[in-house]
Amino acid sequence: MPDLAHTKKKTSVVIRSIGGSRAFRRRLMEMGLVPGTPVQIIDVAPLGDPLEIEVRNSRLSIRRNEAAQIEVAPAP
Repeated sequence: MPDLAHTKKKTSVVIRSIGGSRAFRRRLMEMGLVPGTPVQIIDVAPLGDPLEIEVRNSRLSIRRNEAAQIEVAPAP
């Protein structure tokens, strides 16, 4: 399955699942990254890390290795 780290900029996707440790998953879910939520990569830093994402009308920055643990599907 594709992950958020390999999603192209300005492409809307929906979160399917979040991997990693329990503390990591809880931290992302507290920021609004829960399964079923639409997400879009807005920008990528010049060296490729971190990623700026838009979720629920908010913008967040997460590291590429964290985004790789977020499984996504194309938005309907």
